[in-house]
Amino acid sequence: MLRNGKQLRLRRLSLAGDDRYLLIPLDHSVSDGPIVPADKWDDLLRALVAGGADGIIVHKGRARSFAPDILKSCALVVHLSASTACSADVHAKVLVADVEEALTLGADAVSVHVNIGSDTEAQQLADLGAVARSCDAWGMPLIAMVYPRGPRIEDPRDPALLAHLANVAADLGADMVKTSVALPIERMAEVVANSPIPVLAAGGPPDGSDLVEYGTAVMAAGCRGLAIGRRIFSSPTPAALVSRLSAVVHGSGSGSNGITDGMHMADYSTIVAGVA
Repeated sequence: MLRNGKQLRLRRLSLAGDDRYLLIPLDHSVSDGPIVPADKWDDLLRALVAGGADGIIVHKGRARSFAPDILKSCALVVHLSASTACSADVHAKVLVADVEEALTLGADAVSVHVNIGSDTEAQQLADLGAVARSCDAWGMPLIAMVYPRGPRIEDPRDPALLAHLANVAADLGADMVKTSVALPIERMAEVVANSPIPVLAAGGPPDGSDLVEYGTAVMAAGCRGLAIGRRIFSSPTPAALVSRLSAVVHGSGSGSNGITDGMHMADYSTIVAGVA
C-alpha cells in the first residue's frame, strides 16, 4: 500500500502523465535571500501554475504561507536541506525538515541536496540515506539534488563524474536525481544511459544563452525533465517562459500555450502582467 502511495505521488509530479517533469525550485530565499517581494509570492506561484509547471520546490515555512488553492493543478515538493551564502562553508548542507513535516503540508515529494566533493560530503550522504529510509516508510517520492561542488572537484561538467553522482542518488534510495549538465550538452546522453533513475537537468546554460534551446538539447539527450529556478523567477514574464519550457518537456501534446485546463487566456494574461 505504501509503495502504491509513492507511485500515486510520483504520478502527480507529471501533469501530462508522461513521466516527464518541469519543476521550479524556489528554495533560493534561504540560500541567497528574497526572490520576489513578499507581496508578490502568490502572484509568482499563480504565474508558474498558469504556465504549466508540474511542481514547485519550496521550504516548509514557505509552503505554509501561500493560499492552498494555488497549487490545485501543480505538485508541491518540500525541500529538506539548507545552507546560506553567509556560511563559512556554502557547500555544507544540513537537514532542516523531515518527511513527516512534509506530509502534514500535503507534499507530493521531498528533495534533499548533497554536494559531492565537499568537506561535509560524508554527513550529507548519511542524511540522504536516512531521508530515503523515511520516504520508503511513508510512501513519499525523493528527489536527490546531487552536485559536484567543493575543493576536490576538478571538472564539474565531466559526464563520468555526473554519471557517478546519479548512481550515488539511485543507490542511496532516491527516485530521481537533479544534477548539473555535462558539456558539451550532447554528452548528457552518457549520464542518462548510466543512471538507473530519471535525470532532471538543473539550472540553465552556464553562458546565459537561450533557455528554451538549452531545454530542448537536454531533453534530446534523454533527460526526463528540467528543474530551473532563477532564470524563471527572475524573468519579466515567468508564465510565458514556463509555458515554452512545458512544451519542450511534454511535447506538442501539452498544447502550444501551456495554459492549464480551465484557465482562459484573459486570466493567463492577467497573471503574467501581475509578476512582470
